[in-house]
Amino acid sequence: MQDIKEKKMIRKKTDFGYEKIFSEEKTSRVSEVFSSVAHEYDLMNDIMSLGIHRLWKRFAVNTCGIRSDHHVLDLAGGTGDITKLVHSKLGKNGHVTLCDINERMLYQGRNSLIDNGIINNVDYVISNAENLPFKDNSFDSIIIAFGLRNITDKAAALNSMYKKLKYGSRLVILEFSKVTLPILKKLYKKYSFEYIPVIGKNIAKDENSYKYLVESIEMHPNQKELTLMMREVGFKKIRYNNLSFGIVAVHIGYKI
Repeated sequence: MQDIKEKKMIRKKTDFGYEKIFSEEKTSRVSEVFSSVAHEYDLMNDIMSLGIHRLWKRFAVNTCGIRSDHHVLDLAGGTGDITKLVHSKLGKNGHVTLCDINERMLYQGRNSLIDNGIINNVDYVISNAENLPFKDNSFDSIIIAFGLRNITDKAAALNSMYKKLKYGSRLVILEFSKVTLPILKKLYKKYSFEYIPVIGKNIAKDENSYKYLVESIEMHPNQKELTLMMREVGFKKIRYNNLSFGIVAVHIGYKI
């Protein structure tokens, strides 16, 4: 009986970049990162990727199969780039929900959307992706862009996404992945570790947060590993597309 109690008391650890921390600490640590960089987040994305992130996001949204009357969940949607693209595909009967765990990021997203005249057919929800507060079988598609690697329990989050999708609908994941071209891999790693934290220091005034973000990319599952994780929670007909030689990948899986 004592052994059982001791096993229950064992605290699991997870990755926070290259650092190992207790699982229950990661959500708050990640929240601190994004609260710190929220104000300059979009500018940093443009600078770090030379604007290419906008093409990646457009490609991902185009794979969602959005119809004018669909209800779409933009999960970990942050400052609203994906929501803008989704909203442009919806008609008067369509709807998009922008969901993020970080209040400051969500606030930035809401302001950005309002500034762009996007007021109707969109709502905002603060939630942890591991336990989404929506009815099962609610969404015609779910998209998560550059958010999965920051989630503590990715399997729980994928399972929650699966439950909230309608049958016949799809999940689209846009995330940094593993570079497939050896020469580019070396250059990309050098750029990521030597230059991105410096850019973060000068633009966002936060070197450590961008050091974490670079490390989190390195620790994220590769293309085949993520495919397996999606399959284990029930997704079918899974495929992925490498963009920019695997710097990012778009995974698509269906609830059937």
